Amino acid sequence: MSDVRVACPRVLDVETGRALFDAISGQRIEQGRIVALDCAETETVDSQGGAWLIAIAEHLHGRQSDLHIEGAHGDVAEYLELVAPGLAPMPAKERADQGLFEEIGHYTLAWGGEARDFLNLCIDALYWTIIAPFEGRGFRWGLLIEEIHEMGARAVRIVALMNFLLGLIIAMLSAKQVENFGVTIYVADLIMIGFARELASIMTAVVVSARTGAAITAEISTMKVQEEIDALRGMGLNVTQFLVAPKLLALIIVMPCLTVIGLIAGIMGGALWGVFILDFQPSIWFDETLNAAYLDDLMQGFLKSFVFAVAIALIGCHNGLRVEGGSRGVGLMTTRSVVMDIFMIICIDIVFAVIFYYLVA
Repeated sequence: MSDVRVACPRVLDVETGRALFDAISGQRIEQGRIVALDCAETETVDSQGGAWLIAIAEHLHGRQSDLHIEGAHGDVAEYLELVAPGLAPMPAKERADQGLFEEIGHYTLAWGGEARDFLNLCIDALYWTIIAPFEGRGFRWGLLIEEIHEMGARAVRIVALMNFLLGLIIAMLSAKQVENFGVTIYVADLIMIGFARELASIMTAVVVSARTGAAITAEISTMKVQEEIDALRGMGLNVTQFLVAPKLLALIIVMPCLTVIGLIAGIMGGALWGVFILDFQPSIWFDETLNAAYLDDLMQGFLKSFVFAVAIALIGCHNGLRVEGGSRGVGLMTTRSVVMDIFMIICIDIVFAVIFYYLVA
């Protein structure tokens, strides 16, 4: 296979070096071919010209080709001897295959480190949210009001709409199943019990995790990427007190309120089908709904909403503080936060189901 021969200019500096790089990179050089650079006429090479030679060599190595320099003499030859290590291809590093125990150890250390960081964040957040304000160590009450408005007031419409539609769907499907038995009025009981125990808190938590949890992660991770978190630490401010505590307390306050709104919206969605499609009188439908409302069911949903709020806030802050890289890292951590929120919501719901089934019921 014949070589590609290129003549080096008489003076190799930043301008001629860039032109030489463009000339070589613009050619279609097949894999494995050698580019011979004829320096017989070259009289001067400066440091910037040498840097362009290294760039040319790296470009050719990326195409599985080599750069050979021929005909250099005098000072040019001496200078090229100095930059010769940069012109040679880097030896390929052999990747050692990890065994089973190495992989287990690697993932164990990674998960253990993340669990330790999350536990430390939980302890700090609970301290700065519950204990520190009573010790006179300060709390950002102004930010708390802003977070309550952002997390609560601006989420009312989407929470109400999602629960209303869910109540309508459940009433529609359940009425079809029980109409053959003549007990369609019990659809009102089903809607009330289902939303009081499970659906209002679960659906509200999912909506909040996709809306507020993702926003918390995106905000904090963007601050981390832009080194604003480091700036806060440099000014002597506690990041947990400054950022995490107001978000945690705000979500604890608004989550039960949103759950109540979701409960009412779900009941109204079921009532829409019961009154206008099943032809029940509103008084009869709502009497049956109220008769199915038990304090234990309502308390189960409200308790879940508090725990969901803590989980969503802490997971969002945890992922935001662990971001690495630039904008891609922000996107990945935001997605990770929503996935972790939904997974934890299901896990917490399972725990509550076991407790109320075996210990309370």
